[in-house]
Amino acid sequence: MLKVQLLHKDAKAPTVAHPGEDLGYDLYALEDTNLTEEGQHVKTGIAAELTVAGYKYGFVIKDRSSMAAKGLVTSGGVIDAGYRGEITVTMTDSAMDKRKEPYMIKKGDKIAQMIPIKVNTFGEIQVVEELGWSKRGIKAFGSSGK
Repeated sequence: MLKVQLLHKDAKAPTVAHPGEDLGYDLYALEDTNLTEEGQHVKTGIAAELTVAGYKYGFVIKDRSSMAAKGLVTSGGVIDAGYRGEITVTMTDSAMDKRKEPYMIKKGDKIAQMIPIKVNTFGEIQVVEELGWSKRGIKAFGSSGK
């Protein structure tokens, strides 16, 4: 179960339209915010925690397709499982040059998706001289075809 702390009287808890089918939770803007090409931190007024069957989850913040279609994109967006502060969404208006004025996010607008990710870091790191063999090896970008 997702635990959410409302940090502000106007904060809205995340929602999911189709539980068990949708990948992420919708996040809502706490207040009006003008987006710029440089990026703005859009407040949500919430903190969140997710533990399922003893496993801790963090979150990745991603674009909502309807916002991305308008040129409004998120960046950064990694919320560690142990973080208990306010979740903010860094958003940029990549289409501002076409719009000629900043896009206004309104209080209560759905702004991004918060996607749960199971924590898979275990703390043990071993420095080695060589890594094990793999078919791909050191082949990088484009190595699997077009």
